[in-house]
Amino acid sequence: MSLFEVLMLLCFGAAWPFSIYKSIKSKSNSGKSIIFLFVVMIGYLSGIFHKLFYSYDLVIYLYALNFIMVSVDAFLWFKNNKQKIY
Repeated sequence: MSLFEVLMLLCFGAAWPFSIYKSIKSKSNSGKSIIFLFVVMIGYLSGIFHKLFYSYDLVIYLYALNFIMVSVDAFLWFKNNKQKIY
């Protein structure tokens, strides 16, 4: 297990709760790109697969946690993107 990999995932992961909170509170997608969210999700999935197939250790849980947080943010992006019809 690499200390630097853990620190990277902790630092990246610290940003997602704020992004999720902003999505919930503002109910808008201002400044967010669904393509960016999907690219980040692919990156975290790649890390998970690497850990599963080549270098299994506890860091896989940080990858999974970050993937879940980005997935929640992507879900909120779609939810907030709906056209409101009155």
